[in-house]
Amino acid sequence: MLVKLAWRNIWRNKRRSLIVTGSVVVGVVALIFIDGLNNGFLSQMLFNQVNLNISHIQIHKKGFNDNKVIQSFIPDKAKVERILAHNKKIVHFSERVIAFGLVSSAISSSGVYILGINPDDEAKITTISKSIIKGEYFSGKQREIVIGNKLAEKLKVGLGGKVIVLSNRPDGSIGSEVFRVTGIFKSPNSEFNKAYIFVPIKTLQNMLGLGNKIHEFAIITTDYKVTEDVKNEIRNQLDESYEVLSYRDILPLLIMQMELYKETIYIINLIIGLALLFGIINSMLMAVFERINEIGVLMAIGMKNGKIFTMILLESLFIGLLGTALGLITGIGLTELISIHGIDFSLFAESLENWGIGAVIYPKLTLENLIAMLFMIPFITISGAVYPALKAIKLEPVYAISYV
Repeated sequence: MLVKLAWRNIWRNKRRSLIVTGSVVVGVVALIFIDGLNNGFLSQMLFNQVNLNISHIQIHKKGFNDNKVIQSFIPDKAKVERILAHNKKIVHFSERVIAFGLVSSAISSSGVYILGINPDDEAKITTISKSIIKGEYFSGKQREIVIGNKLAEKLKVGLGGKVIVLSNRPDGSIGSEVFRVTGIFKSPNSEFNKAYIFVPIKTLQNMLGLGNKIHEFAIITTDYKVTEDVKNEIRNQLDESYEVLSYRDILPLLIMQMELYKETIYIINLIIGLALLFGIINSMLMAVFERINEIGVLMAIGMKNGKIFTMILLESLFIGLLGTALGLITGIGLTELISIHGIDFSLFAESLENWGIGAVIYPKLTLENLIAMLFMIPFITISGAVYPALKAIKLEPVYAISYV
């Protein structure tokens, strides 16, 4: 009976109930959109970093990640290859030679990271092959080089242009080679486009006199969620002369930023929740004062305070549930629709590229936050009805009946 009575009471003043329900809907939609936009921002930043160069897991000689000296070769390349080939959670891996050097054109020069890669293997690890805006990735010809668009602008070199690459050899001498630009890429990270060049691994090994030695294995797992498990499995099969690092180890600041966001979203939820709370309190107080005579009659005929209290809480709960349901449907639908094409922030493209994000941000929803909202908003609406309900049960029946 209380449930039916509470539901009917809501619609006795349709305008007020619709306004309060609408405020709940707007609050839920705002929370979903803000959460989706921030998640999309951080997820794209991480995705771009992982897929440009980092990969899910990297293996080096111990200490290489902190100090990338050319003498830090993988101790036993064949052993690592056997371990990776037999791990079913690994879908792709690629060998790399990494060096710091100087690239020069006829006009200018710049310090760069030189990555020697197996083009076919690297295409399965990174998105560089898909980021080519001029020319082609690698055609198999001798002394090919792929560079970023920002570096090409600095060197004032185009497709087919010649550049000279210099770097230190392990014995301290200088290795050099002439390359022809076969492709120019543009990634979402402007700094990456300025600082990285890609050449065939054999060419770089010959240029530096490395023989068959390499510095790094880049690995992609079946799912990023199993990355830590795979890292531990590999680490247990290798001795202390190796370091096995996941993207979480290589990008600690970005991971910390994502963890920090998870905490700040609760603060955002709290702020919007408090705004809803005061709106609910005001609305339910008005509902109680409009029905003082009715509440007095209910008390006079024997309805207990507990039932009156529960009835008012149920009215608020129904508004909260209805607003939350409509808000979730609207918010999820709107966010999913926007995520198809993304939000174009071309006006801030340069700043976003400095963060490693493209000009278009694609909102991304998380089930965890949606479930939290599903329980949080109705709880807030119930909390907002507690004070009005207490005011109602403190009324004296005689006073309430005669109230004008």
